[in-house]
Amino acid sequence: MVPSVLATGQVPSRVQRRGRYLPESMRHPGKMLPSIASTVISLFSEPGGLVVDPMCGIGTTLVEAVHLGRDAAGMEYEADFAGLAAANVQHARSQGAAGSARVACGDARNIASVFAGLRGSAALVLTSPPYGARTHGHIRSGTRDGDGGPVEKWNHRYSTDKGNLAHQPLPELVGAFGEILAGCCELLRPDGVVAVTIRPIRIDGYLVDLPGQVITAAEKAGLVLVHRLVALLCGVRDGGLVTRASFFQMLEARRHQEKGSPVCVTAHEDLLIFHRRVPHG
Repeated sequence: MVPSVLATGQVPSRVQRRGRYLPESMRHPGKMLPSIASTVISLFSEPGGLVVDPMCGIGTTLVEAVHLGRDAAGMEYEADFAGLAAANVQHARSQGAAGSARVACGDARNIASVFAGLRGSAALVLTSPPYGARTHGHIRSGTRDGDGGPVEKWNHRYSTDKGNLAHQPLPELVGAFGEILAGCCELLRPDGVVAVTIRPIRIDGYLVDLPGQVITAAEKAGLVLVHRLVALLCGVRDGGLVTRASFFQMLEARRHQEKGSPVCVTAHEDLLIFHRRVPHG
């Protein structure tokens, strides 16, 4: 039985990655939490199975898969991050990971042709779309550090390449993600699973149901939603929640609350689980 809430935030992200990933991996602005990847891979695949991530970033899905004895394949648009994903996989192998993985650099909408030799063989597709061209990234706040200086930000952009889907307006991004999922369907085994981690986002102050839009796009791509789970980003301790929110997330939530808006820091991601639609007749 699949649990409805996954306790994936018990340990902070930086601790989960320490020693397991190359230090430069922290440059990526939108990394999947390793514990989410490892939990999903353990739940929905078996050792020796194939795990695919069409938007693999620095390779979190691939690294966790090979450590769990699965094989993996990933695509990444940015050559810099694709190279880092391959290096992280090699690092995992040097630590004794039993699985193997391959990384391709390119547009994930072409994944079915790039990995044509894997058609019909993937047990699991696990991925997450970008949330836009920028994230909070890393910051240094003069207010927080006590010197009264300005806020400095770095590692907060996916890229400067306008061809990256992160730069597209939301409707185009969601539509392209649907195309990617359709290509991934061609790689799936008949009993394969597609898992997408996603959360609502705010655009110009308005809350947008991005999980709902992804569900609609996935259904158009030939998938059927079978579970909508909660993957915690916060810790659970003594019956309460331990926030893992960044300084900026806390600051933004506080500003909205002072204006009377019921905004809270993000404590979880939706984990959407899909099966392929079975043709009737």
